[in-house]
Amino acid sequence: MFQSLNQSYDRAVAVVSGKLPESLALLFVRIALAGIFWRSGRTKVEEGSLLSVSDSTLTLFSEDPFDKVPLLPSDFAAYLTTYAEHALPILLVFGLFTRLSALALLGMTMVIQIFVFPDAWWPVHSLWVALALVLIVRGGGGLSVDALLTGRRA
Repeated sequence: MFQSLNQSYDRAVAVVSGKLPESLALLFVRIALAGIFWRSGRTKVEEGSLLSVSDSTLTLFSEDPFDKVPLLPSDFAAYLTTYAEHALPILLVFGLFTRLSALALLGMTMVIQIFVFPDAWWPVHSLWVALALVLIVRGGGGLSVDALLTGRRA
């Protein structure tokens, strides 16, 4: 009985561990992480514009707690964050430079965690970190431009 159950389990694991299910799961992870940062980026631009950083964003980055980020002038940080929160999610959705994009978003998450919202680790930032780490470790999967460029399709 246990041998039969073990064999059934092994077959089920083989099915869900295949290239296509993994590629679909990684596509979902890419879209989920991209959505978080894309929505954040859209709150930083003038309504109706593509990438015009709003005055309220510039003000926000010069006030507590955002002004605690070291080494970056607040205006530069506002522009850099806004542009990164637009460009990196687009790259993730397409699966282009997936690992690099996820690493950059992981870096942004850690800056936010350490300097801006240190009390937001659980459950918010820990989930962002988990999503980014999956993509850093596994890449974009077979349904990505990365896979097309390297010949590793699903």
